[in-house]
Amino acid sequence: MKKKVIITCAVTGAIHTPSMSPALPVTPQEIIDAALGAAEAGAAIIHLHARDPETGKPDQSPEGFAAFLPTIKQGTNAVLNLTTGGAPYMKVAERVEPARKYRPEVASLNMGSMNFGLFGMLDRFKDFKHDWEKEHLGNRDIVFRNSFQDIAFVLDTLSEAGTRFEFECYDVSHLYNLAHFLDKGQVKTPLLVQTVFGLLGGIGAHPEDVMHMKRTADRLFGDQYVWSVLGAGRNQLPIAATAAAMGGNIRVGLEDSLWSGPGTFAKSNAEQVEKAKQIIHGLGLEVATPDEAREILHLKGGDQVAF
Repeated sequence: MKKKVIITCAVTGAIHTPSMSPALPVTPQEIIDAALGAAEAGAAIIHLHARDPETGKPDQSPEGFAAFLPTIKQGTNAVLNLTTGGAPYMKVAERVEPARKYRPEVASLNMGSMNFGLFGMLDRFKDFKHDWEKEHLGNRDIVFRNSFQDIAFVLDTLSEAGTRFEFECYDVSHLYNLAHFLDKGQVKTPLLVQTVFGLLGGIGAHPEDVMHMKRTADRLFGDQYVWSVLGAGRNQLPIAATAAAMGGNIRVGLEDSLWSGPGTFAKSNAEQVEKAKQIIHGLGLEVATPDEAREILHLKGGDQVAF
């Protein structure tokens, strides 16, 4: 039987700003269209953030998510994954609130504190429609706080919801942090370990970095985890190809990269999903359906959410 590869699509995120790409979804309808388009293209999991529809600024209020969650759920069988990362300057109590209220099948969970450097993007992007954008990108004093206390707070808050986690690991230490919570019995297997490459402040995007994270996860978790990768910016598709060839799963989307190839902006999230599918099919593998992803990850099912 051919291996089934799970494609996750993170459609908007909190890193890129509206002036950087006209394809970046901002309004609820744009997020709906992006999510449904990515699912139609083959993404089994849709990773969701909300934004202020006027300015595009990240919005972690439950009301922001309510503007699109029910419509997306009605329009697709894809697994809907709500962020608890929000934006790096938000406190954890704010970040967890949408997942607490809506009890999704999956929520993201960042596994360690880190420097968070977006300022390199100002070398390419110069003109901004909103005042907050340049300040957001140029901030050299961001420490994305995800302390052991913060992580435990998210786990405890969502423990009764049956929500599983996309454990976002930006460096080797984050894998060890996850191993700590596994040893304490505070997380359930199979772990969905999303290793993140190429964001300034985390591990790099060299093939040796990918290998090192994979070797470390194998040693710490053995057969108790499902490996997925995301590459930031221009690293998205090369990292996807490297990992898929090694048996990994793939995350794409405009949250992580605005590009579809060298110097070419992606026209949509769906375009990036199609690129991921080409990699998977080129390796003789198959794309997992949403229900196959649910089986692989032991999810509770789309009928068990509160939206």
